Formats: sequence, C-alpha cells, structure tokens
Amino acid sequence: MNVIVGTAPDSWGVWFADDPKQTPWRRFLDEVAEVGYQHIEIGPYGYMPTDPSVLRRELDQRRLTTAATAVQGVLEDPAAWPALENDLLACGALLSALGAPFLVLIDDTYSNLATGEMRQPRTLDTSGWMCLIETTHRAADLVQSRFGLRLVFHPHAETHVEYEWQIEAFLRDTDPARVGLCFDTGHHAYRGGNAVDFMRRHHARIPYLHLKSVDSDIQCKVEAERIPLGLAVAMDMFCEPSQGAVDFPAFRDVLREVDFSGFAMVEQDMYPAPFDKPLPIAKRTRAYLQAIGLA
Repeated sequence: MNVIVGTAPDSWGVWFADDPKQTPWRRFLDEVAEVGYQHIEIGPYGYMPTDPSVLRRELDQRRLTTAATAVQGVLEDPAAWPALENDLLACGALLSALGAPFLVLIDDTYSNLATGEMRQPRTLDTSGWMCLIETTHRAADLVQSRFGLRLVFHPHAETHVEYEWQIEAFLRDTDPARVGLCFDTGHHAYRGGNAVDFMRRHHARIPYLHLKSVDSDIQCKVEAERIPLGLAVAMDMFCEPSQGAVDFPAFRDVLREVDFSGFAMVEQDMYPAPFDKPLPIAKRTRAYLQAIGLA
C-alpha cells in the first residue's frame, strides 16, 4: 500500500474562483504547509494564480506539489461541450505545467445548491445518459492526448451520478482504459452507500481518492427531507473523519488488502467557513489519519 495523502481548498471552505467568504489562497497554502501536507489540489480555476511560473514559485516555497484539480460541466447536453472544452484546456495546461497527473471531472448539479430549485431532472433518460458517457470519454481523450493527464470521474451529490446504482452503471458503460474514478468516501456516504464495500468491489477502477465523512444523523435528515446540498453543507453535513459515518479503519484495511497505490486527498466541505475554522480541523484530521496508519 502506498497512500499519498494530501488536501484541497475544499477543506478550507473554497468552492469558487473568487468569493470574499473564502480563505485567501496564500493563507490556504501557508496553513496547508503548517499542517504538514505536501500534496494539494489547486481548487477552482482562478482561485490560485493561473500563471504556472507564479504558482509553481508559491508551491515550491512551501514544498508543495499538485495532484489535480476539478472541472465541472453539464455532461448530458451536447451544446455545453464548447464551454467544457475551454475549461478542460485551461485547467489541463496549468496542471501539465505543474506536473500534476490527474484531472477530476464532475457532472454539473441538477439543482441550485443554495435553494434546491430544480434545474434539470434528477435522473437522465437514455439519450441523456449516453451523452454523459460520451462526453466523459471525449474529455478523457482530450486531456490525455493534449496534456498526458489521467481523467478520473467524481460521483457527487445532486448530480446524475450520485447513488451507488448510478456509479455502478457509469463504471459498466465507460472504458476502464480511458476513465478512472475519483472515489469520494463522503459523497458516497451522503447518498447512503458503503464506502468500504464499494472500494473492495471496484478498486481496480479507482486510482484516486477523496477522504471525507458525513454526520449520520444529518445525512438521514437530508435524505428524508431532500435538503439542498448547499444548505446541508452549512448544517455541517460533512464532518471530521474521526466523527462520521465512514469506517476509516475498515477502509484502511481494504486499501491494504488491495495494495492501493495513489493519491488520497482529504476534503471536508464547509462552505462558507470562518477563516479561523479550517486549520484546527485540518490538524486534528491529519493526526487522526496518521494514528490509524493512513497518513
């Protein structure tokens, strides 16, 4: 087992390229280094400098390297491809210049994250699903051929690939040679899945992990009342790994069983977050993961 543990701006309350509610990027980098992480995701394009020489200098000063960043787009609509392509090219060029190996792809949410207002159906018809699959393949081919990046798809709450049965269908319909999975333990638990069992079954498709957990009581309330993701996050749906529904010692054991080798990026969605909130959580989380042999 060779688990390369890092973290992401998400754990510092960062969801957008530019938002005054978010931790400034230099403070994020300083605090990541203070916690002792050496690997990061760089967050939404534009949150950090997009000039590779500038960003590389900032990372080098803190002895940090980049694993990936995420691109989110409407994958089920062919008309949305030009916008997605632009985002993939911009992020791909920056990641490549920084020596990152992965790009994370996420379907756009079907609802307004803050209000819960539906923007699309919760599930896709056959043509919409096949477009999502084709767009994923197209994106994977683009970033691999242009930048040598491995695309990993991120199942995510309030998207069209969120429940375990949908993830199973996605894995069945995509080409393993072209598309891997960014397996997010917290989003899996958010929709009632068992991260330990899923990892055991599908580890061959999973080269990249997001480590997070959810509060069981809040998860039940969110599912029963269909509370929007943004409001759920503000209710502290995502909690510290030591306190949540995901059995991380059992998850560690599975990683050992399958001899997992790859990145595991710690995330804890907490937008919006007071600037002084993330650092103590990050320190406790890293200490917990070290104590159970995961960092």
